Amino acid sequence: MNQELFLEENLKIPFGVKQLDAVLCRPSVQVKHGAHTGVILTHGAGGDMNFRQLVALAHALAASGFLCLRFTCKGLNLAYRVKAYHAVWEYLKTHFPSVKQVFLGGRSMGSRAAAALLRQLSDDSEDMAQGLICLSFPLHPPARRAAHQQRTEDLRQLPQQMTILFVSGTEDDMCDRDLFNTTIEKMKAHIDVFWLDGGCHGLTVKGRSEESVMEEVNAYVTTWLSKQVA
Repeated sequence: MNQELFLEENLKIPFGVKQLDAVLCRPSVQVKHGAHTGVILTHGAGGDMNFRQLVALAHALAASGFLCLRFTCKGLNLAYRVKAYHAVWEYLKTHFPSVKQVFLGGRSMGSRAAAALLRQLSDDSEDMAQGLICLSFPLHPPARRAAHQQRTEDLRQLPQQMTILFVSGTEDDMCDRDLFNTTIEKMKAHIDVFWLDGGCHGLTVKGRSEESVMEEVNAYVTTWLSKQVA
């Protein structure tokens, strides 16, 4: 990745009496079109915003002309994660008024938090994000497929004008492919799915370098996003 195409800045985002660590990636002056579209990303149940795949995706988005704000929120309580996500959403809307379109995203549990917040925001037509990017959405815990109904409730309630991209591995033990396909048939939103051949829940593929996999995933996400805002 040519680092001359983007700038990176560490941020502290207010969250009640606490602060959330965050990093803003924005296009550099070499990118001719302005960053009028923003993407928020967060991590899964473990790790933080510096998970390699999230960093690589943030850089790819910024190099393609999008503003990307990724943040860390430690904790396994989904409601708490959603509140933190909302604080980041408010920060982006307040501090970057030139951003007119916002897509929420995350990896694994982070994508569940993004979906839950998007459902909340969709109730207010005056203040609504445009779509959702789900990396390795955890449809169910390993070997516990029955949990998919509760985990997809927010997704099923999203309105039809919403666009959602799912990126999942064909070997993900937290996303049975047949069950997933049945689930998205019940959703109202417009759905696109990228199945990473041989990919596990961590979006790694046996026999392939992590860099090559990230390049493939990032190229698909940036191309998809460019089509949404064209």
